[in-house]
Amino acid sequence: MSSVNGPEGTSHGLRRDELRDFLRTRRARLTPRDVGMPDAGRRRTPGLRREEVAVLAGVGVSWYTWLEQGRDIKVSGDVLDAIARALRLDEAERQHLYLLAGLNPPQAEAKDSVEISPELQRVLDAWSPRPAYVRDRYWNFAAINQAAQIVFGYDVHDHNCVVTFFTNERYRARDTRWAEAASKVAGRFRADAARYPDDPEFGRIAADLSAVSPEFAEIWARHEVTADTTAVKTIDHPDVGELAFEALAMPLEAIPGHHLVLHNPKPGTETQERLERLMSRVRLVQAS
Repeated sequence: MSSVNGPEGTSHGLRRDELRDFLRTRRARLTPRDVGMPDAGRRRTPGLRREEVAVLAGVGVSWYTWLEQGRDIKVSGDVLDAIARALRLDEAERQHLYLLAGLNPPQAEAKDSVEISPELQRVLDAWSPRPAYVRDRYWNFAAINQAAQIVFGYDVHDHNCVVTFFTNERYRARDTRWAEAASKVAGRFRADAARYPDDPEFGRIAADLSAVSPEFAEIWARHEVTADTTAVKTIDHPDVGELAFEALAMPLEAIPGHHLVLHNPKPGTETQERLERLMSRVRLVQAS
């Protein structure tokens, strides 16, 4: 529950003004015919009347009027959803309504398995020679570019980021800060798992990984949590030497639960030049 009102000149007051304008303009773009109501003839102003929106949403006319005026009233997610349906709001508009009313928008439903679009795969490929990949909510690799496979030593047996981090000996041997990063990786995975308390898959992954990785089992038992979305990775690659990256995980709004993870050469290092040399060798080998 939340109040939509606030003192003039404050962020609450500005949000109240935005809410009033937003609801008014959403009403104005609809006609009674659009929502299956009889048209009562000419109107002084375009769009639905407040009382018509109230009827469609199943709320009192006075209450809806107060909401649109930014009065000091309480709102709930269920009522906002009813108003969103009445005004034919799309998902972006529905989230905007929640924010203007002072509530956190409901978390979009994460998708367990999606087909990565050709456009997104081209983004990953264009990021080369820098490593990049997309992971789903369980940290499974949903898409990956060749540079990530070459730099980190991933192969066809690597399907999950956290499992690979703790069990892929090739990756562990290359990551010069592996021990330092281990607790942070497990902590981020636990933080993500907490977003889906009713999903047993996170527990299954953690249990299976604990059974084969004593390091993960020990860290997991400490119940450490971190919400970092950035990290520094330093790789000792057998062909070109040290590679230092700034890694950034960014949520993909179009694919709820998925993150785009980009690795950029750390400034002040020779990582970019070494990456280009490494990937050039790979292309020569593939062309021969």
